Amino acid sequence: MSRTATRDDWTPEPQLGPAAIPLVPPPKLRRRRGLTAAAVVTILLGGLVAAWAWTATSKSQEVLVAQHAIPAGAVIQASDLTRARISSDPAITPVPAGAFDDVVGKRATYGFAAGTPIAQGSYASSMVPSGNNSLVGIALTSAQEPGQTLRIGDHVRIVVTPGEGGDQPTGLPPVSDAQVAGVHVADDTGATVVDLLVSHDEAPLLAARAATGDVALILDTRER
Repeated sequence: MSRTATRDDWTPEPQLGPAAIPLVPPPKLRRRRGLTAAAVVTILLGGLVAAWAWTATSKSQEVLVAQHAIPAGAVIQASDLTRARISSDPAITPVPAGAFDDVVGKRATYGFAAGTPIAQGSYASSMVPSGNNSLVGIALTSAQEPGQTLRIGDHVRIVVTPGEGGDQPTGLPPVSDAQVAGVHVADDTGATVVDLLVSHDEAPLLAARAATGDVALILDTRER
């Protein structure tokens, strides 16, 4: 019977347990500061854009706008008007879109270009001028008009100032009462042109004096 030969110099290999397995540390995550900063900037910009959009929407209003040119004195038809949303501006007083039925059928007191908002007081039930009145246009510099923005319907006084010679003109009262019927800025000179409703008798002399620029305008109380 044969015996399996064994070597005296053989030693069994040690068994590796879980504790003997070398641990590999997890990879370190590197923070990319550039990407983090870009993300923060993007979030801030998004917030600013949202705030701007909310502000622009909350301060806008829907108003009536001339769909095409409307000449002065024309009866405003429904087809002449459209609605548009514009930003609020304290310098202008547009007619809200809800007043559509009130504007239709009225006469335009002055002409409107296409796309122009319909302003408060820019329409009337009757023609202007009417009766024993005339309309006189006066171009005024900033030194000849009040600091307050003139509005249609304002009651004003026109003061005739001395000419270049310093003499007070004759044939016209130093002060004339009038009512503002329209206000616009001249494209060529930038002067404020005020259409004034005055009595028929005073209109020719006032127009002649206004042509020389020797007038000044006083705004009276707006209390009614």
